[in-house]
Amino acid sequence: MRRMYSFPRGGFVFEDPYAPRGVSIETAFLPVFSVIPLIQHTGNKAYPIVFIGEYVKEGMLIGRGQGPGSANIHATVPGKVVRMASWKTVDGVVNDALVVRMEGSFERLGKKETVYPWSDLPPSELQRLIAEHGIVELDAGGRPIADILSALNMEKDAITLVIRCVFDDPWLVADRAICEERIKEIVEGGFITAKACDAKNIVYAVSYTEKRLIDNIQKTVKALQNLHSLPTPIAVVPVGNRYPQHNQRELELVLREYEKKENAVLGCLFMTSPSTLSAIHDAVKLHKPILDRYIAVGGSAVKTSKVFKARIGTRLRDLFEQCGGLIAPPARIVIGSPLAGRAVLDLDEPVTKTSYAALALLEKDVGGTVSRSCIDCGECRAICPTGLDPELLYKQLTCGAERPSVLECHGCGCCEVVCPSRLPVSTTIYTAAKESHI
Repeated sequence: MRRMYSFPRGGFVFEDPYAPRGVSIETAFLPVFSVIPLIQHTGNKAYPIVFIGEYVKEGMLIGRGQGPGSANIHATVPGKVVRMASWKTVDGVVNDALVVRMEGSFERLGKKETVYPWSDLPPSELQRLIAEHGIVELDAGGRPIADILSALNMEKDAITLVIRCVFDDPWLVADRAICEERIKEIVEGGFITAKACDAKNIVYAVSYTEKRLIDNIQKTVKALQNLHSLPTPIAVVPVGNRYPQHNQRELELVLREYEKKENAVLGCLFMTSPSTLSAIHDAVKLHKPILDRYIAVGGSAVKTSKVFKARIGTRLRDLFEQCGGLIAPPARIVIGSPLAGRAVLDLDEPVTKTSYAALALLEKDVGGTVSRSCIDCGECRAICPTGLDPELLYKQLTCGAERPSVLECHGCGCCEVVCPSRLPVSTTIYTAAKESHI
């Protein structure tokens, strides 16, 4: 086995008994009513181009992206638009959604897909197809891939496409399942993306424990290179599985170390996920928008944890019911990881393009409502991967002292995990860091 690369400081081995085990995937029931949000990306909400009472087809464009950060939205089921729904997120952002009652026949589900050639297409056409089908970063907030590719076109340094097959968080199990089920599509999606941004190298950063996945990647890469005569250099770099190795900062640290040790030239790093590459493959080769999302569903309030392939617009309530239901009313509902995910207000919030996990947590797993004080144990300092002093920053932010510099915090949540007083250390610091960027 080649050298394993890991970031030098802090972090921990993250285990969660309530996360789904293994990578078996169940297909979720098709929802009778699909709640399709017009914000599934970082920018302005998409502009609805269909009306209440209008019938839509599966995969039909129903919301057009408006400017940078915005992406096209498509109908995920055929049916009738019955109403517009609106709700406010925990952050105070108002989201609107088109509610589609499923009716009629499906255009793509269960049908043989038409495959379109891509190897002779210029980068501009690949970018157009990716934008047209509304492809966004599926694991990192929803920035449109077309925006990223446009920015990379201005980059002077060589570009390396980095594919994050790093499973330091048990709630990334849906991405692990995609690697098991769609490795050919992921690898080909990598070649497509590399051509679209003129990347000189492709690097697969893979958790060193995933020996089978490393073998599958290498075999698939070789087969596709022989089939399509693709010259892009490929490297598979085994990396640590200590949380938060998946984060961009920690992953870049280990790749720069790899660059130095192996005398490689990586240049500008464009990091993306297996699920995003799978979606890029479908957009370019099948002319297909994102209709489904692989999503891990569970938590301490859920009877049985599972990984689903669910339609965008499926309500969380429906997924929890397919897990056997809730054993008690949840104290907190989270989209994403319990450490760095987004809290939601109710069970009717739908699955979106960026929903890789959904959790319902009992009171005992969210710290309760008892107010505690910092006991100055220093555990948060020892575990912080960026070398900050979370204890000091938290006290400064909560006691009205002069606002400290918090820009190095990337919200990994390590400090909250180890805090014996269960203080919202990471939440407080990372919120201040985001506000400092505004």
